[in-house]
Amino acid sequence: MAAVLACRPDAALSHRSAAALWGFGTEHPHYVDLSVRRASEARLRGVRCHRRPNLPAEAITKRLNIPLTQPVQTFLDLATVTGPKALERAINEADKRDVIDPDALRKALDDHPGEPGVRPLRAILDKHTFRLSDDELERLFRPLAAAAGLPVPLTKVKVNKFEVDFFWPDLGLVVETDGWRYHRTPATQTRDALRFQTHTAPASLRSASPTGRSNMNPGTS
Repeated sequence: MAAVLACRPDAALSHRSAAALWGFGTEHPHYVDLSVRRASEARLRGVRCHRRPNLPAEAITKRLNIPLTQPVQTFLDLATVTGPKALERAINEADKRDVIDPDALRKALDDHPGEPGVRPLRAILDKHTFRLSDDELERLFRPLAAAAGLPVPLTKVKVNKFEVDFFWPDLGLVVETDGWRYHRTPATQTRDALRFQTHTAPASLRSASPTGRSNMNPGTS
């Protein structure tokens, strides 16, 4: 708020700082990102001021009474200052926090033709390849599966009454990316063992597919 007040009027958090306030990004360690809707000459230590006279007023809102860019505009700005992995992580986090879901973000890009952040966002949000992931392990696994020649899997579906991370119905293949952070207690380890046994039990494998098709040679990892 101090940075916004120092650069007013028409100043709002944007880019990494707006993403941090929305809860789906992290702020730059050395400065606060601000956008001003005028040809500002502000030069303040610890503040990166983006002069944007053409930024529409409707692109600005408030959170915790602090002016900042709307979620869609924040993603467009974020796409110009961060890489694909961080951007994908932000999309997942925004969905988890109910800020904006991938479908709404994908549709909103149609209203911003030609803006710099549109192309990288469209590439990440491709309907044929994008899947929501809960954690970093899942995001790291997906390019490995693609490099191995596996088709795009189903994610977060119920298989044998358990929600699984990745599922290939035609292959009868389930993959779980279980990090220590969420699987370290005795209760979770017991549940993980039960899940593994259920997926690999011959009697349950034929019913693993949510489409109802039989899977004759399923496996799990």
